[in-house]
Amino acid sequence: MTDGNLFRPAVSLLAGMIFGLGLAISGMIDPARVLGFLNVASGHWDPSLVFVLAGAVLVAIPGVFLQRRLSRPWLDERFHLPAKTRIDRPLLLGALLFGVGWGLAGFCPGPAIAALSTARPVVLLFVAAMILGMLAWSRLVARAGD
Repeated sequence: MTDGNLFRPAVSLLAGMIFGLGLAISGMIDPARVLGFLNVASGHWDPSLVFVLAGAVLVAIPGVFLQRRLSRPWLDERFHLPAKTRIDRPLLLGALLFGVGWGLAGFCPGPAIAALSTARPVVLLFVAAMILGMLAWSRLVARAGD
């Protein structure tokens, strides 16, 4: 293995741990906080997610500018960017399904994975359902391609 091949998993793990720690510190692994943000009409709206999102955008913007200046990433041969850039029906249906699931459960994949550290049954159930949904979707897509 080359140095890049040994170093890349460690950097990926570190980045994931920092991301998960940020989610935990910001309270985004608490579905009640997320649902409090999504329920504007309750009279008890929790705006904290806006600040988390704004912080994420402030961190991402320099990264996007840096990525556009690089010919390739530091730890890979090429950038893995989506080939499809068009907004189409599958994208909109997926976004709708994601939004409904987020609104019902108060979790999305990143915070759910970070919340596994709590070992709460609701988190374990959500992650299991998420994995089953991913497997079912990949089977549907594979069948559609046959």
